[in-house]
Amino acid sequence: MSTTSSQTQTLDTMSRLTPKFAELTEQVLFGDLWKRNELSARDRSLITVAALIALNRVEQLPFHLSLAVKNGVSQAELSEVITHLAFYAGWPAAASALSRFAALNDQ
Repeated sequence: MSTTSSQTQTLDTMSRLTPKFAELTEQVLFGDLWKRNELSARDRSLITVAALIALNRVEQLPFHLSLAVKNGVSQAELSEVITHLAFYAGWPAAASALSRFAALNDQ
């Protein structure tokens, strides 16, 4: 998986400050869980983005929005996820996600 310079910096910081957490992230989360055959990477991205929006975990959204696009999720589909979740997860959560989505599109 390719990373941006800010993602590389985050991984470097994680490795330096919490080496076990970094190891588990790389080996278990992205090395095992994301590679399971029962769901496609595209489906996992949609689920992850939806969960992050619903839980208002906007700090993690930029990485996962970019990953979703790399995994084949269209901008229109991401827009629809945000709109749909406004009614299920709450307007503020969707509005916060929208600001992260807009920043991704401004790059």
